[in-house]
Amino acid sequence: MTLGIFCIVLASILVGAVAQRIAGLGFALLIAPFLVIILGPHAGVLLVNICGVVSSSIIVGRVWRDIDWSMFRWLVVPSLFGSIPGSILAVSVPSAPLSVTVGAVVLVALTISLVLQRSDVVVRGNVPKAVAGFTAGVTNSMAGVGGPAVSAYALLARWPQRPFAATLQPFFVCIGTVTLVAKLLLDPSQAPVLAPWMWIAIGGAIVTGIFTGEKLARFVRDAQARLFVVVIAFIGAGLAVVKGLADILG
Repeated sequence: MTLGIFCIVLASILVGAVAQRIAGLGFALLIAPFLVIILGPHAGVLLVNICGVVSSSIIVGRVWRDIDWSMFRWLVVPSLFGSIPGSILAVSVPSAPLSVTVGAVVLVALTISLVLQRSDVVVRGNVPKAVAGFTAGVTNSMAGVGGPAVSAYALLARWPQRPFAATLQPFFVCIGTVTLVAKLLLDPSQAPVLAPWMWIAIGGAIVTGIFTGEKLARFVRDAQARLFVVVIAFIGAGLAVVKGLADILG
C-alpha cells in the first residue's frame, strides 16, 4: 500500500470514528465501501471489523449509564447465530462478487431505513429485536456493516436516540469480535498486512475521531448526523458496486 492510499484509509477511519461517536453508528457505513475498494473485499471488511471493535470498545466506557442491557441481550444473542454463516460465506465467496455484495448490502439497508423512517408502523415485542440482531450479525460478517438492520428496528420501534446509540456500542464489540475470530480461524490469510506504524496510526485516528466527535456532538443534531452518514455511505457503496461489477465484467 502506498503512502497516499494509506492516507485516504486513515482519513476515512478518522471521519468514521467521528460519526460513530456523534450518531452511535456510521463507522462501518462510512469506511467499509472505501476500504473494500482500496484493500479488496476480504482484507477491507476484516479491517472494518477490527476498527469497529476498537472504536466501540473505547466509546462503551463513555456511554455506560445510557446502555439498555435488556435490549442488548435480545439483540446480541441472535446476532451471534448470524455471524457464523455470514463469516463462512465471506471467506468462500470470490473477491469481485463479494465487493458487489458489500456495496449492495449497504445500499439496500440504507434505502430500507430511509423508507421505514417515514412509516407510521410501530413494532413491539422480542421477535423483531431477535430478527434485527440476527440480520445484523449476517451483514456485519459479510459486509462489515451491522448497524443498518438495528437502525431500521430502532426507527420502527421508536427507540430513543440516546439509549439506542449507547446500546449499539457493546453490541458492535460483541458481533465484531465473533466475526473476527470466525474469519481468522476459517482463513488466517485474510488478515490485512500493514506495517506496525500503520496500525499505530490507525489507532491514533480512531482515538482522535472519537474525542473530536464528542466535542462536535454538542453542536450537531441527531438528524444532521444521520443525514451526513447516509449521504457518504450511499456514495461509497455505489463505488464499491461499480468496482465489483467492473472486475466481474472486465
